[in-house]
Amino acid sequence: MARNAKIWAHSGDSHFIEPDDLWTQILPKDLAARMPWTELVEDGRMERIHVDGEVYHFPVPKIAQKRDDGRPSIVELSGRPPGARDLHARLADLDREGIWGEVVYSSIGIWEGMIQDRELIRRAAAAENEWKVREVQGIGRDRLVAVASLPMRDVSDAVAEARHAAEIGMYAVGLPTPALPNSRNFDDKVPPLNSDYWEPLWAALEELNLVGAFHIGGDASEHTMYSGPGGAILNYTNSTYSGQRAAMVLTACGALDRHPNLKVLISEGGAAWVPFLADRMEEGYRQHAMFVKPKLSRSPKEILYSQVYCSFQHEASAIPTLKEGYRNVMFGSDYPHLEGTYGHTQETLHELFDGQPADVTQRITQGSFKELFPHVSSPPALN
Repeated sequence: MARNAKIWAHSGDSHFIEPDDLWTQILPKDLAARMPWTELVEDGRMERIHVDGEVYHFPVPKIAQKRDDGRPSIVELSGRPPGARDLHARLADLDREGIWGEVVYSSIGIWEGMIQDRELIRRAAAAENEWKVREVQGIGRDRLVAVASLPMRDVSDAVAEARHAAEIGMYAVGLPTPALPNSRNFDDKVPPLNSDYWEPLWAALEELNLVGAFHIGGDASEHTMYSGPGGAILNYTNSTYSGQRAAMVLTACGALDRHPNLKVLISEGGAAWVPFLADRMEEGYRQHAMFVKPKLSRSPKEILYSQVYCSFQHEASAIPTLKEGYRNVMFGSDYPHLEGTYGHTQETLHELFDGQPADVTQRITQGSFKELFPHVSSPPALN
């Protein structure tokens, strides 16, 4: 492909920043006041999260802090495209970047999992999903796939909201990545995802043909696990492991095996880890067979390779991974985040795919995405 030719791609990972007054728009005043909101304290070095009367503190990464002399932070200086909040501007950005269809995760959703009140999170999820269909998918119905929120305090509520999401025209539901037992996100009141407690949810997602979407970094305690020399790289790399745990858990517990038509997407975590994880799980399943429960009808590798999809943004090793047999690889721009490809998406795509076979390029840029979301239209060059 000529270096100046546009490569069109779908994206398995992007984000949208909700309006600051979202909750007052969509919920009664008494409920809106209990929903998550944030403020910066300690001269911008700490983010204080208010969630239904509880208060949590998380350190702000240094690159996001204002300078000592009052100048904007590095993140602010890097710029955030208007399309992070304005969906009409977003479509213009995507056209320039060469991104057509994309999966869109919310931003405030990272804090919703901290809500303890079952009724509050149930009503919030239902209202938020209706807002997403209207204000996100409604702007680009054949392009934007908004990820639905689920109230994960109770499985019956999660199933009911999954059905509601499907009824109003959503195609994917957000699922929490499995938290480490010693993390501050771990909640012993809610069974872990490998528990049989969640079986009705897996059955419902398969029946409704909804994609289970996991975004890496869901366990906030992992964001700043390391400090000192190398901390930035260590924390960034460590954040990818939550997606790998999600794939591992749903495979080992038998959820995917029992529901062979259930598909899951691991966004932003790369793809080259899947063959390693498959081999490691195969070894454990075979060598420790006397301890393994439940017994699977298919090998862990077959399950992972057929039902788990992964997105990446810069990972050159994803391409030989596909060539060696793991086919469910897709590009993801991570718009509009700092680690994404906004502003250089075409340069990135050409670096990845120039000189590659056409079928490899097509599979990663569009084919895998279309298997999950066949309703999304094709880019202009293919219409």
